Formats: sequence, structure tokens, C-alpha cells
Amino acid sequence: MIIAQAKRNENIAEYLLYMWQVEDIIRAFGLDIDKIKAGIIDRYDVDENTRKEIIDWWEGLIMMMQHEQKKETGHLQINKNVLIRLTDLHNELLKSAKHPEYGAEFYKTLPFIVELRAKTPEAQQVGELETCFNALYGTLMLKLQGKEIGKDTQVAINQISHFIGLLAAYFKKDEEKPIFEDDIQQ
Repeated sequence: MIIAQAKRNENIAEYLLYMWQVEDIIRAFGLDIDKIKAGIIDRYDVDENTRKEIIDWWEGLIMMMQHEQKKETGHLQINKNVLIRLTDLHNELLKSAKHPEYGAEFYKTLPFIVELRAKTPEAQQVGELETCFNALYGTLMLKLQGKEIGKDTQVAINQISHFIGLLAAYFKKDEEKPIFEDDIQQ
């Protein structure tokens, strides 16, 4: 909860990847709050009120995963909603003549997205941004497992990461002051 809040405030892309990891952690602990307490929560050096908030947060996510039938795979609706908001912003930025650098960065990234979709049948079922996030998350998991990332893959991940970082920066700006507010008022 503490890390999620910080990431949500600083970088929406890191937040989404973190929340996907949290989903996997919950699955790894068998959706069992007692195991999560022993393996994760008990390591936090926090006061009892904060500990209770952290436990409530994890329990809430477990309940959502059970309710949404995400016990084995998939993403919670709260995380899908983040991706939907990012996709909406992405589409607005692509249409906007005020942000040509965003479109240019996307079109530099597009060949990598197309390549990923060609290699992974599941990637054909999701949008461009989710393909990017899946690539970033998959690479993160490989690194955590100590597996080597190939040179071509690293080039693709660097470009995807740069593009998603740009989108995250626009998202933060848009939350502070809507980017397209002037367009709506005219």
C-alpha cells in the first residue's frame, strides 16, 4: 500500500507494473492473508494503525481477486481502469497537433509493438499499450529470475520504456492540470 501510493503519485506506469506484481504475489501466497502477513507485512516497521491499513489493503485486493475471478490469471478491474485511462490519454495525444513529439515517439515504438504481436499470439488480443506493458512486465520478471535479456530485446524494451515513460509524464501533467482543458473550453 505504501509503495503503491508513492508510485501512483510519481509514475503511473511504475504503479501499474507494481500492481501487476502485487497480483502475482497474492497468487503466489495462495490468496492467503496470513501468508502475506508473514511473508511481507510483518517486515514493515510501521505503527499499528499503518499496519492495519496495510493489512486492509491486501485483504481488499484478495477479495477483489476472488470476486473478479482473477485467482489464477488476469488483472483486476482497478488496474484495467488505469490502462483504460492511459489509452484514452494516448489516443488524445496522438490526435493532438500540440504534442507532435508524442506521436513521433509512438511511431518509433510501433515496429517493436508489431514485432511483439507477431511473436506472441496473446498480444494480438490486447491493445498497443497493454502490449508495451506486458513486454515491460515480462522483462522485469526475467530480470528478477536472473535470466539474461537478449540484445535485440533490450533495444526494444529501451524504446518501449522511453515511450511509456513519456506517456506517464503526460499523465502526471494531465492529472495536475488537464492537458486538453483549453481544447474543451473552446
